[in-house]
Amino acid sequence: MKLNIILKSLAVIALLSFTTLGQTSTDRPPSKEDFVDLKEIMPNLRSDLRYYGDNNFVGRPIKGYKEPKCLLTKEAAYALKKVQDELERLGFGLLVYDAYRPQQATNDFVQWAEDVSDNLMKPQFYPNVEKKDLFAKGYISVKSGHSRGSTVDVTIVSLKTKQILNMGSPYDLFDEVSATDHTASITKNQHSLRLLLKRRMEKHGWQSYPKEWWHFTLKDEPFPNTYFDFPIE
Repeated sequence: MKLNIILKSLAVIALLSFTTLGQTSTDRPPSKEDFVDLKEIMPNLRSDLRYYGDNNFVGRPIKGYKEPKCLLTKEAAYALKKVQDELERLGFGLLVYDAYRPQQATNDFVQWAEDVSDNLMKPQFYPNVEKKDLFAKGYISVKSGHSRGSTVDVTIVSLKTKQILNMGSPYDLFDEVSATDHTASITKNQHSLRLLLKRRMEKHGWQSYPKEWWHFTLKDEPFPNTYFDFPIE
C-alpha cells in the first residue's frame, strides 16, 4: 500500500513538473503585448499614417486608429529594422503608410466598399476602377494581413533631401499601374526603385503583394491565423 502511494505521489510530482516546464510565453494567447511601436526601435523612421487622418480612399479617419502609431509584431518589427539599417547606410530610409490594422478598421473598409454611392475619393484613389469591382480585383478584402500584425505598407525616402522617392504611382492607388512589375506607363527609374524596395525587403524575410508595390508581409509571421482587433492607442 505504501509503495502504491509513493508511486502515485511521484507521478503527480512528475506531471506538475512537466506542466510547469511546458508553460512558455508561446502557450498563452497572442495579445497586444506581442507588438512593439516601430518608433521605439527605429527613431529615424518616418511615417505618414493615412488611416489616422482623412487623406485616404475613404476620405475620413478609419475606426480603430486612435493614435498615429506604427505597431508591428516583434518579429516583423525587427525584420523591418534590418531593412531600415541597410537603407540608412545607403543614404535612404523607410516611410511607413500603414502597419498593424485592427480588424474593426478592415470592417470599416468593407462597409464603405459596399456603399457604391459613396465615391468621394474616386478621382484620387480609384479613377479607373468601379467601386463595385474593388473586391473582385483584390483591393478590398474582408480579412487583411495587416490585422495579423506582420504586414506593412512602406516606401523609400532620401535622408539628404527628405523627399519620397517617385515609384510611379502614389500609395493606395487602386489601379494596374500600382502592380510591382508594371512597366507600361512608368519610367525605367521608377520601376527600378520598386525593385530596389522589393529586393531589400525580400532580403530580410518579407514577401511582396504583386498588385501593390508598397505592400509586404513577413514570410514567417508569428500569428498567421490570428486577426487582432485591439485599437491603436
